[in-house]
Amino acid sequence: MTYTFDTVSAEAVAILATTDCEKKALRAAEFGQTWRDAPSLPIEPLVISKRPARPNRPELLAPGKVPRRKINKGIKGRIALLHALAHIELNAIDLACDIIARFAHTNELPINFTRDWVAVAADEAKHFQLLNARLGDFGAAYGDLPAHDGLWEAAENTTEDIMARLAVVPLVLEARGLDVTPIMITKLRAAEDDESANILETIHRDEITHVAAGQRWFDYLCNARSIEPSATFKDLVRRYFKGDLKPPFNETSRAAAGMPKSFYEQSTEPSLAQQ
Repeated sequence: MTYTFDTVSAEAVAILATTDCEKKALRAAEFGQTWRDAPSLPIEPLVISKRPARPNRPELLAPGKVPRRKINKGIKGRIALLHALAHIELNAIDLACDIIARFAHTNELPINFTRDWVAVAADEAKHFQLLNARLGDFGAAYGDLPAHDGLWEAAENTTEDIMARLAVVPLVLEARGLDVTPIMITKLRAAEDDESANILETIHRDEITHVAAGQRWFDYLCNARSIEPSATFKDLVRRYFKGDLKPPFNETSRAAAGMPKSFYEQSTEPSLAQQ
């Protein structure tokens, strides 16, 4: 199915308003095909809902109320892990669309900012589809288990500040994925679940490019505003992110994304690269 909109922002808002998770992913994939390589990306300011549309399932709980997933607990543990990751990727589709609809129309940002986040939205859609299909291999589907409702907090807390959004979402939350995903891949391979591990390998490679996009545009805005990036990042994280940046850090993947150590090194605990 082809979805036709006059502006990229209208298409982003339509994806945010799509309730069915599979349709949302399909629309986001089409979003990438339509706009990523378009010669122009017409953008307009639009009214955006505080929260994106969500399906009736899964049940959304406070983060501390969701049972912890353990890969070594057999197929049920792997289903719980894949379900949690699918939930993250579904939210990530909306986060990419929200940053386009909410911020891309500002004069401060060039057209390539929008192109980058269109590509991110399409990647996140692919990730959700891969994970949901893998859940189907186990006789499960997204929505079968409860999920936590803390992921959208980052968007709600940064609706007024593009630099805060970039700092918290790609440079904290997605960068944390760079740290933990290789550990999950190792555990899945130890459980002889290479198919799931291969999906996470794909996700990890793509997420490096997403963190790179966040870093690139954060640095761009710092340069445009004549402010120091590392100090600005740390200040925004203190103000907008609940919790600390916790090691170990995957220095190799973070470096591949262009993130300086000065953004995240705050302790003497060992990094993944040092272990």
